[in-house]
Formats: sequence, structure tokens, C-alpha cells
Amino acid sequence: MPDIDFAAWRARVDAALAAALPDAATPPQRLHAAMRYAATDGGKRMRPLLVYAAGTAFGADLQALDAPAVAVELIHAYSLVHDDLPAMDDDALRRGKPTVHVAFDEATAILAGDALQSLAFDVLARAPLDAQRRVEMLAELARASGVVGMCGGQALDIDATGGAAITVAELERLHAMKTGALLRASVRMGAIAAGADADTRAHLDTFADALGLAFQVRDDLLDVEGDSASLGKTAGKDAAQQKATFPALLGLPATRGRLATLATAMHEALAPFGAQTDALAALGRAAVDRKH
Repeated sequence: MPDIDFAAWRARVDAALAAALPDAATPPQRLHAAMRYAATDGGKRMRPLLVYAAGTAFGADLQALDAPAVAVELIHAYSLVHDDLPAMDDDALRRGKPTVHVAFDEATAILAGDALQSLAFDVLARAPLDAQRRVEMLAELARASGVVGMCGGQALDIDATGGAAITVAELERLHAMKTGALLRASVRMGAIAAGADADTRAHLDTFADALGLAFQVRDDLLDVEGDSASLGKTAGKDAAQQKATFPALLGLPATRGRLATLATAMHEALAPFGAQTDALAALGRAAVDRKH
């Protein structure tokens, strides 16, 4: 892995998140505390790292990347709060600690998710960039988190739960929306901030599409092969809930082969840029090799 200070980028987005979130001591305190609980403690920060990696690769200043990095992490945090609710995945553990509806209550968790989503667009609208780039990033994040992205993918996931018949192609489409869209938006917003040209963005889209699917394939494998302590969330829930997964449809050997194919696709998409995109390449490898 190249000598890239990802820890510094994580610290940077953590500080920016802490500054953007409302003070837990101000009313309504319970809601504000739940928002901070959901967004500031733990997580790989993969999406903000992708913003920083794509943006800096093509000349953007870190100051221009803070707002999209914070915004995409707030959207991700809101999605996890809502995914964990009893009406969705009904999970009690996230990032090694009680989920928001367990630590607080279900109503507060719903409101916290709603408020995190709203805050994401507020932060992005005030990014220190020209109006055209701000609008382009707002549209990108809105699409990625809405019905053609994350929310639509979650709806398809619900429809496919409980043993419903689904093909591999349909499963890939589901995850391209549910997981991949927000990862792709992270890369795209970094490229937008940097003013990357259309050809560059096309290569980055290819990389991001492979990354999004690889991230989910690895997640499915970890649910089978990992344990709750190392994952920081409940292991084995996919099988228990009869969720559609790659191991369930393909078997473990073919799923591992699909992951290797996606790793190659990521490498090939970034190859024209050489060392310029080393940070993105490292994040791609991390998605494939991660243990939690």
C-alpha cells in the first residue's frame, strides 16, 4: 500500500463532522445527542476517504473537499440508523455498540436519521466552491441517496428478503443502488470539486462501480465467515433473515472469484493514471481485503 496518510484524512473529517453537528447540550438535547452518537463514533470513513482521494488526485484543495466528505458521511450515518430500525433490519449492534434506537428510542432514531440527512444537504450547499459545482454535487448526492440509489436499493432488498427468487443480475443491480450509488457519488463529488474532465470521470465511474459491488460482495462473505465481535455488528443475520446474498446464490468459491474479478476491474480502471490515483487504488484494495 502506498504511503498515504489516511489517518490524517479520517481525523480531518471527524473534526469537520464534530463541527457540523449540533451541540448535544442545546435543545432538543436527546435528538442532538442521538445524531452525534450515530455520526461521530466509529466507522471506516470509506466514503469521505474516497472524496479526499479522488479530489486530491486531480488537484482539489482539502478545504474544498471537507463539505462533500462530511455530507456523504452524514447520509451514510442516517442510512445506518434507519437500516437498523425494527421495521428494517431490526439490529441491536452497530460498530460494536448498541444501535441508535436501542441506545435512545425508536422515535428518536427516526428523527435523528431524518435530521442527519437534512444536515448533509445544508453542509454541501455551503461548500466553499462556485455555485455550479455546489449544485452539481447536491444533485449527485440527492440521486445517490434517493429512489434511483440507496433508498431504491433498500426497497429492492426488502422485496428480496424471505427467500424470494432473485437472479445474480438482479442482486447486482440491487447493490449497485443500495451500496454502490453512495460510494460512486463520493468519488464523483471529489472529481467535481477538482474540475476533472469527462474522460477522467468515466474512468472513475468504472472504478467506483466495481468498488461498490466489491464492497458488498466482501460484506456478504464476512457475514458468513466473520463473527459479531470482529465485525462490530451481528454476524449471520443474512442467512437468518433469508436475505439474497452472493454466497447464497453463487456459493462461496464463485463469490470469492467474483470479488477477484472486481479487484482486477478496479486496477484496470485506474491504470491510465499511474501513481496519481494511488490513494484510490489503496481504498479499492482495502474494500476487497477488509476484515470488518
